[in-house]
Amino acid sequence: MKIGKACIIGGSGFVGRYLAHRLSAMGCSVVIPTRRLTQTRQNLVLPGLKMVKADVHDAAELEPIVAGMDAVINLAGILRGDFTAVHVELPRKIVAACRRNGIKRLLHMSALNARRDAPSEYLRSKAAGEQEVMESGLTTTIFRPSVIFGEGDAFLALFARLTRFFPVFPLASPDARFQPIFVGDVAHAFSTSLADPATFGQSYDLCGPKIYTLKQLVQYVVQITGHHSMVIGLNDRLSYLQALMMEHMPGKLITRDNYYSMKIDSVCNCGATEKFQAVFGSPLVELEEAAPQYLARIPSGVI
Repeated sequence: MKIGKACIIGGSGFVGRYLAHRLSAMGCSVVIPTRRLTQTRQNLVLPGLKMVKADVHDAAELEPIVAGMDAVINLAGILRGDFTAVHVELPRKIVAACRRNGIKRLLHMSALNARRDAPSEYLRSKAAGEQEVMESGLTTTIFRPSVIFGEGDAFLALFARLTRFFPVFPLASPDARFQPIFVGDVAHAFSTSLADPATFGQSYDLCGPKIYTLKQLVQYVVQITGHHSMVIGLNDRLSYLQALMMEHMPGKLITRDNYYSMKIDSVCNCGATEKFQAVFGSPLVELEEAAPQYLARIPSGVI
């Protein structure tokens, strides 16, 4: 299957920017729909890239955008808000648009631990979105990453900003375990699989080479940035109360649904990292290799 033109839904976001660079370097023409055209153009200037102002949730606007594409890639996702609209209804609309335009290839971003009986609405909605894609009859590949880190992330970089301002940092769910994967590795998996028949109809859990508790990750950020914040892990009851309180504050840094998501360790089954190298042909980047390069550049100022 030759892929010369691809549409990235959610392409103006964190992972999308890395993936757009990779596809552009491969000679693939990329179309990215966005609601904020001017802002996105400043961040993405690439050969063969076309930005289109559109609301992808409107089927009438989505339809002409995907027309003529060889493949569609759905990266759209949120951590708070209307999960059904973004994680379930949008994949359904994308599938319908692909069918009507004769597009066979669809890549879809899900989440590790996405399943119908998961404790959080986020994970349950991701599972429902997966089902829409898997039952589409299209040539699909699904990716389920653990938390993704890299320059521009909303994970390690967020903690770098927060710990700058708080000498004592109360941390909810400190023992929650993660297996963070570098954004470049995620983009590599997507771009490599796009035209690879071996990945057709497959689903891949994506994890980095090491497992950490949330407290270990935040303490590492404190060490790298040179902040002097003391990280205090909260017990389960206090973690819930912190999430409840912050859910009603501007920014919603953590919600009860986030708290419920962290009830399940975001780690891959044994052999997942070896499978990544076997399928996608590259070693995984370690957090300690990449994180210091961008955490040290995070400016002071507002969160």
